[in-house]
This record gives sequence, structure tokens and C-alpha cells, in this order.
Amino acid sequence: MTIEEVLAVEEMQVFDRKSVNIDPKALAIPIIAFANADGGTVAIGISDKTRRIEGVDYDISKLNELLRVPFDFCIPTVKVEIEKVQCIDFKGKENHVLLMHIEPSMEVHANQADEVFMRVGDKSKKLTFEERTQLMYDKGERFFEDKPVPEADIEDIDVPFVEKYIAQIDYSKTAMEYLKENKGFIKEKNGKVQISSAAILLFGKNPQLYFPRARVRFIRYEGTEERVGAQMNVIKDVIFEGNILKMITDAVAYLDTQIKEKTYLGEDGLFVTEEEYPKFVRQEIIVNAVTHRDYSIRGTHIAL
Repeated sequence: MTIEEVLAVEEMQVFDRKSVNIDPKALAIPIIAFANADGGTVAIGISDKTRRIEGVDYDISKLNELLRVPFDFCIPTVKVEIEKVQCIDFKGKENHVLLMHIEPSMEVHANQADEVFMRVGDKSKKLTFEERTQLMYDKGERFFEDKPVPEADIEDIDVPFVEKYIAQIDYSKTAMEYLKENKGFIKEKNGKVQISSAAILLFGKNPQLYFPRARVRFIRYEGTEERVGAQMNVIKDVIFEGNILKMITDAVAYLDTQIKEKTYLGEDGLFVTEEEYPKFVRQEIIVNAVTHRDYSIRGTHIAL
């Protein structure tokens, strides 16, 4: 980044500015908040209110103190990448602004007072006990979603599908830029492209190649109970595969064909047709089943 870019960026979900005079305990808060959320960057050496360029070069002891914050004031330690951006400070001297780049973490981080923060918009929100507990659960799921899929490569991604998706959300960049810049769907490490589990499940050409049980199975029985063996009473058994959106779309469409309808003459003299279950209820059941499924559990499918 250039100093012009640093000054132009608004404080938001993934960016914050702090004065070089910030207390180390206070700096720990946005670092922790970014690590607990989607990651982000803290620009140090610029006043967060006036955007006055202070720089960090002329107080080495203070700079060293701030560099130790991710180690000394964050529990557990937050991994931070450091970048220095050349600038001219408000006194007209050559100087540098310090950028701390924080990756989203698979752990829940707290400060020395055992307080947990999470980035929400342009603020670092202190979490309640219930919110902290939920974050711990979410981190477990996020670990699976961000985990690279062995042997998967860019050829496994349905790029035309991604292009249709980003067109719907009005994303102005390319499909590959979206995959690399959002949620870490695709990363490069040591010169090798890594495809995350989330990328395969959401945008893969054939997710079941890597996650064989990540599918929806519709089973319909005769009567009100399941029977096996010679008494087996299965009358419909249909499997839906593909990426998550395809599974949802196909399952909803098929379920529509399995719903009973009742037609009768209404009070106004017109025939009325009522479905056994409203369409929005059927859609909600399937969407919830697919989106809340723990895909790290490989031995089961989603049963309807």
C-alpha cells in the first residue's frame, strides 16, 4: 500500500488507524478483534480522528513496545505480518507508517483482562459470555471451512458459476479476485495454490469428489414409521448432489412435487387449492438443513 491509499481507506470491518501514542493495552483490542473476526489491518502512526501523519521512526522504544503487543497483550499470541509504508510526517520529515496485517484466526483470542473482542463494522465489540461461547463453536466450524482440501486445485472450481454469483451481488472484480480476496477461498502458500473446503462446497464442480457424504437425500416412507428388511417401506429415495446452492435448488424443486394438495370450493364461490405444507416452510427446512450441517462430519448425509 502507498501512504495515499492508507489515508484514503475508511475505517471499516477490515481496517483501522491508530496514533503512534496509543497505549499497548488499547492496541491489543483491535488486533484481537480482527483475529477473532475476518482479519484486517491496523495502520499505526496516523491519528485515527484527524488522519495526521505522525510516523513511527523517531521513538524506537515506543515502536518496539507496540511491536510486542501481539505477543505480550494477546492471549494466545496473534500472528501479525508487519509492513512499513514510506511517508512524509506532519513535521515534513521522511518517516514510515506501520501496518499490522492480521489474519483471521482459528482460535479465540483475549486480552490480559480475559476480555474477548470482535470486529463489527468499524468498531471492536466486547463480547458477552454467551457471544464468546458461540464464537468458540463458530471457530471450530471455521477451522474446517478454511482448511485446504488436499489434491484440489483451481480446475476443481466452477468459475462460470462464481461469475454468475458475483454478478448477482454486484461484485465489481473478477471471479478469481473474489475467491482470493474474500473469506480466503483460495490462498497461495509457498508458491502453491490452496483451495479451501468452503470453496469446494460452495463453488466446486464436483464437491462430492472430496466430500462424498456432502449431499441431500430425500426418503419417503409408506405409513408413519420406518421399517427394514422384508417389511421395508421406502417408496421414494432420491439423492441430490453438486454445490450447496445446487443441492438446495434441486431439493426444493423436487419436494414441491411431493406435496399433497387439497382443492375445495371457497366461501366466495371460487375453488381454492391449499398445499399440505406452505412453500416457504419447505424452503426454510431445506436451507436450514444444508447451511447448518457440520460438513466436517464425513459419515452422514443430509436426510429429508
